Amino acid sequence: MEFNTKKLPASVGKWGMILTAVGAIMAGAAFAVDSHRAMFGYLWMYMFLVSIGVGSLALVALEYLVGANWSTPFRRVSEFLSAIVVLLAVLVIPLFFGMHDLFHWTHADVVAADPILKGKEPYLNTPFFIARTGIMILIWIIFYLLFTKNSRKQDITKDPALTAQNVKYSAAFAILFILTISFAAIDWMMSLEPHWFSTMFGVYYFAGTLVAAISIAAYISVGLNEGGYFGFKVDYEKYYSFGTLMFAFNVFWTYIGFSQYMLIWYADIPEETFWIMNRMEGTWIYFSLGLIFIHFIIPFLILLPRSSKTNPNLVMFMAMWLIYAHAYDLYWIIMPTYFKDGFVFSWNELGFLILAFGIIALVFNYMASKFNIVPVGDPKLERGLHFHLN
Repeated sequence: MEFNTKKLPASVGKWGMILTAVGAIMAGAAFAVDSHRAMFGYLWMYMFLVSIGVGSLALVALEYLVGANWSTPFRRVSEFLSAIVVLLAVLVIPLFFGMHDLFHWTHADVVAADPILKGKEPYLNTPFFIARTGIMILIWIIFYLLFTKNSRKQDITKDPALTAQNVKYSAAFAILFILTISFAAIDWMMSLEPHWFSTMFGVYYFAGTLVAAISIAAYISVGLNEGGYFGFKVDYEKYYSFGTLMFAFNVFWTYIGFSQYMLIWYADIPEETFWIMNRMEGTWIYFSLGLIFIHFIIPFLILLPRSSKTNPNLVMFMAMWLIYAHAYDLYWIIMPTYFKDGFVFSWNELGFLILAFGIIALVFNYMASKFNIVPVGDPKLERGLHFHLN
């Protein structure tokens, strides 16, 4: 089957450059004004990009692992977005230099005077921390290269054995993804408050990552399909699967978040409750209540009806809503460590969010200009195009 795919409009690349330039200028100004505060904003941006890049790579692996057909026509969207994992190796460097601003446990005098931090020192120490991060990023990059190499080669050879290879890689990556994304959350976010611990925190970030990854895949895929950029036009039934996964992953995130809160509330252990209490005092209480409505109640009510999941405009709107909801969630996790007295949001933080979206747009536009936006050699593509729900 031949696909007369269209080139993305030049405006995508232009908007990516504009957003990146504006975000970079604002981020640079934020560092000039208050480098300590800006480092927390930069960490917020970085963990958001980890969610998009690594989460998209996980969606690629998930399709291969479960043998999904419906998503095959859209898989390249997630493949392109997963290229962000390569940039993570560069973007993490400023964080390494800013660890002293971010983490109390990097201060030798603080550790020496604190028996709890002293006990955690074998794990929370700078050399081991950097080594762990480097290994995790290397794992992500290796699997990104393995998946995309076979996928692009299949465009030419049409060899189904390449799909079988990627299924094997996916089985290994599924385990490594859960481990690495959990350790990334523990290292970069939970250790901001090194006295606090939660056995569910890694799963919490894992759940949010899935929400963000499927949402951005849905937003771009529906937009490209409606614009005729794939070279084919699938019916609205395909959107139902995107809407259902957005709904399901978001309910899963809510379940994990509520379970974490419930366990902390029920046990009422001071070592656990202070983290929640910091987010329930002052103006942070309003931000915390907003998280419930923005990340759960509103998406739940809107995405629950079947008709919502097959409406392209509504699917795109809710996809963007959930992407911002995930950014909101990460802000709620990270920034109270710096703004202990109350919620603050200004241009200092806005610049990092703009920069993140600029990077995403540039990466996607670059990849779409270099490679087919449809996996034309995948043996499941024909079945995916004619997939129908029973």
